[in-house]
Amino acid sequence: MDRRSALKQAGLAGVLAAGVAPAVHAQASVRWRIASSFPRSLDTIFGAAEVFAEKVKAMSGGRFEVSVHAGGELMPPFGVVDGVQQGTVEAAHTAPYYFFGKDETFAIGGAIPFGLNSRQMSAWTFEGNGLKLMREFYAKYNIVNFACGNTGAQMGGWFRKEVKSLADMKGLKFRVGGFAGKVIERLGGVPQNIPGGEIYQSLEKGTIDAAEWIGPYDDLKLGFHKVAPYYYYPGWWEGGLQLDLYVNQKAFHALSAEHKAIVETAASEAHVVMQARYDARNPGALKQLVAQGAKLRPFPSDLMTVAFRESMALYRELSDRNPNWKKVYADYAKFRSDQNLWFRFTEATFDRFMQSQKL
Repeated sequence: MDRRSALKQAGLAGVLAAGVAPAVHAQASVRWRIASSFPRSLDTIFGAAEVFAEKVKAMSGGRFEVSVHAGGELMPPFGVVDGVQQGTVEAAHTAPYYFFGKDETFAIGGAIPFGLNSRQMSAWTFEGNGLKLMREFYAKYNIVNFACGNTGAQMGGWFRKEVKSLADMKGLKFRVGGFAGKVIERLGGVPQNIPGGEIYQSLEKGTIDAAEWIGPYDDLKLGFHKVAPYYYYPGWWEGGLQLDLYVNQKAFHALSAEHKAIVETAASEAHVVMQARYDARNPGALKQLVAQGAKLRPFPSDLMTVAFRESMALYRELSDRNPNWKKVYADYAKFRSDQNLWFRFTEATFDRFMQSQKL
């Protein structure tokens, strides 16, 4: 009797008793690469992709491994969407608004001026229509997206000179992330879209007059206070920047059901960890920046008022000419309205009281 017949007749019990283990659950090993848009030195925002990779490996028992590559290692920081779309890499970790030049709708997946804060963005993504609408949009680019981090509300950035009124924005060369530049232009500024690793040099040389990145923890690492002492707040264009994991459609659909679930779960873990790290690390970093000479300033009220007005006007214009934007933004705007009504009576009131107390 040949081996195959013996196994068939013996049944599973006999096979196990004989010490022969059929690989009924064996899965082929999977190897992916993630192209990040961020330098490795920024351990919090770059680190979200590393958290994702670590969780994928742990949950798969090592059968699914992901290597994470900093901006510029595999492709330029702003070239990652093309890389995923074309299948050059399986995935990318990036800020969606960097790619508003392809379609302004990308920005809604990350942050838009006077948009949702981080909790509201998570609510829209996971419990509203956000994930559904953005996936429909990203399908045009062969991308499946997963929320993979949030910075929380950001600071307004570093300025070489004081901004005392809206008039001081005229002609100001301002490094600002992606889509927000459209509003800066309407305020008279000159937006510059420069990767994080190149900002300090541009400020130091005077190529730009001001720059925003994220907040104290990263800004302290990058040393912006040494070349631009005025630190403005709030970052009204980023009430909560959501980072995305972009996955090539073909690569994702080739995964087993188990591995798809692992990708989803690992991205959610990274999403939570990234914001927790920023919230935990920013307060101490802000104290250090002030101790080293940073001068905190609120944006002038006239600038904030006009920026809000111009943002809303821009959104109306985009709805008139971009059907992708119109479809997604209509849902986003209604969700934002409801969220702000709710937060007005809860988070905002509680936060204002607590911040007025001496603890």
